[in-house]
Amino acid sequence: MTETRHVNVAIIGSGPAGYTAAIYTARAELRPVLFQGLQPGGQLTITNEVENFPGFEHGIMGPELMEVMKRQAQRFGTEIVPRMVEKVDLSVRPFRLFAEGAEFTADSLIISTGASARYLGLESEQRFQGMGVSACATCDGPFYRDRTVVVVGGGDSAMEEADHLTKFAKKVYIAHRRDEFRASKIMQKRVLDNPKVEVLWNTVPVEVLGDATGVTGVRLKDTKTGETRDVATDGFFLAIGHTPNTSVFENQVELDAKGYIVTKPDSTHTSVDGVFACGDVQDTRYRQAITAAGTGCMAALEAERWLAERED
Repeated sequence: MTETRHVNVAIIGSGPAGYTAAIYTARAELRPVLFQGLQPGGQLTITNEVENFPGFEHGIMGPELMEVMKRQAQRFGTEIVPRMVEKVDLSVRPFRLFAEGAEFTADSLIISTGASARYLGLESEQRFQGMGVSACATCDGPFYRDRTVVVVGGGDSAMEEADHLTKFAKKVYIAHRRDEFRASKIMQKRVLDNPKVEVLWNTVPVEVLGDATGVTGVRLKDTKTGETRDVATDGFFLAIGHTPNTSVFENQVELDAKGYIVTKPDSTHTSVDGVFACGDVQDTRYRQAITAAGTGCMAALEAERWLAERED
């Protein structure tokens, strides 16, 4: 029979939000237990240089930043569990968590499982990830000053990414599989009126081209004729959406139509009392390491107060 272990605060997810929540709850002497999940460190572990996280004047590599956060959380007493939480039961008190054969109960829960960028599924796309392939123009745009980039997508996200990239790149191609965008008219106009932008209609990427230095081009297929052609580019940006990592929380907490956890206004409180959500798992707009860390702090402080109120 599996032995059940009880904790004050369980944190699911090990990105900037999860580690920040761990730092704060550990310093409050709540002895948090953090479950790392399938991708310890989150999306930043597949990001090369991070230049926009405060405190690192000359930038820092994504994996290194997450390792620093991990050690800081451990320094204050956070226990790191290298397991994935596969099932939860939030209908009982304390909450029940099942992680690869182990069972835990928790007085409070902080969810920081993040969201995963959608990719096309190309082998070459994965091979050049962090070497010219990106899913975040805000994060990586400054690396492409006076260079050429390709943005894939046709919705508002693609328009926003392309518009942002025009601030740096000399040329921005938008590859879209149809002959019209699904983005809002105002977003389309902003992009289409920009002289730096060229739209490649009815095209889908079939291969990312590159060498040891990184991306050098992309092979595009015409969806009508089937013909392919190569376009030279220094950067390949995916803007086809994100998928929140919330499958384990379906029918447990309130999710929006896209699967993101719904939190109360100006708060990290979810629909379940004692359960808090922070980072990209509830952020549909910003999706930055620093905003994730900020909501991780919020979740920790709110969990601390929530637990203190129950002791009174």
